[in-house]
Amino acid sequence: MMAKKYNSFEEIDYDLKILRLNQDIDLENLKLNYHLARQSFYPTQLLGGFSGIVQKIVLSFLVNKLLKKFR
Repeated sequence: MMAKKYNSFEEIDYDLKILRLNQDIDLENLKLNYHLARQSFYPTQLLGGFSGIVQKIVLSFLVNKLLKKFR
């Protein structure tokens, strides 16, 4: 990458402002991705949400009842 030649301090300040804004945007993206990753590891998410938990409990209850009938 070639070094940019500046003719005034205003040009330097302008580029620094752009770099700071890019840094702020990247930081917010990192925070968002961290938050989404944490949410994906909640126990309810891992088991398919609340409705998924209820479905699994009901299904296991029904399977146990059927197995007891056939024994």
